[in-house]
Amino acid sequence: MPKILYPEPTYQDAPEERRVFGPEAELVFRSVTQLSELSDAELADVEGLMIFRFWVTAADMARMPKLRAIVRMGVGYDRLDRAAAAARGILICNCPDYGTTEVADHAMALALSLRRGILFHHDRQRATPPDGWWSTGSPLLRRAGAQGFGIVGLGRIGTAVALRAKAFGFRVVFYDPYRPNGAELALGIERAPTLEALLPQADVLSMHLPHTPESAGMMGAAEFAAMPAGGVFVDTARGTNMDIDALYDALWSDHLAGAGLDVLPVEPPVEPVPKLLAAYRAREAWLEGRLVVTPHSAYWTPEANMDIRIKSAETMKAALMSNRPQNVILPTDY
Repeated sequence: MPKILYPEPTYQDAPEERRVFGPEAELVFRSVTQLSELSDAELADVEGLMIFRFWVTAADMARMPKLRAIVRMGVGYDRLDRAAAAARGILICNCPDYGTTEVADHAMALALSLRRGILFHHDRQRATPPDGWWSTGSPLLRRAGAQGFGIVGLGRIGTAVALRAKAFGFRVVFYDPYRPNGAELALGIERAPTLEALLPQADVLSMHLPHTPESAGMMGAAEFAAMPAGGVFVDTARGTNMDIDALYDALWSDHLAGAGLDVLPVEPPVEPVPKLLAAYRAREAWLEGRLVVTPHSAYWTPEANMDIRIKSAETMKAALMSNRPQNVILPTDY
């Protein structure tokens, strides 16, 4: 009977998980802020580790001599030391079909709330005194059909965003060197051969790629400058994909009209926070209606929360209790 540890306070009730595992596994729930708070004795017999937000280091794994599988209860797995796991033969699995529609909806909501001037007019109408009862001109407001909607990363979420943007009338163009030829034909969208070719076409640019050495800092000063004047940048993937100080400069100079961020380079943000976040929190007038920040919440709905509990339990059961593990992250994936 494998011992499976849920160490984080997020998931403490277990009826759904117990229905998946049945009587064939021992589920242990703890409520700590990091794995180092657990004793060696508590970790000695752990064979399966369920992780939502925690970092898992080589030192953490060394304290679990029987560990055979880690399931990341989500899509991204950059907080896990994959090299250390590979050296030990520990399976790392994720849940790639979790939160897909939620994140896609969130990305479109950020883009549309900016491009339709919803946030802009919202801020103006609650100003003191409120703005007049008419539409105030802003570079943010553009007809969808007159814009290119750029997508970086055409995985499950990027594809869902592409279909949504296409339905709204945007001309959708993506860049993803790992997608096979013809993916664009199946979706009825366009493909850019390079990031450099995509950026000048992206009146809206939406990021949908994991944190990797290749993607870290992908959007910097030169890349923001290559976007059309008055462009909008949206990131619901990983904050490390962008240079947030370069984004500040692109907004301050008015080259970009707006940005919607569900992610930041450091989460949760710690002092000193990036100057863009500081200006946003201070409600500096120049950012009025141009920036919206959500707390890495794009994934969340009650339905998605139930999905992640069930899907991650099913993934762990397949990893430990069958000869057909699923959603395995291979060394070639990182």
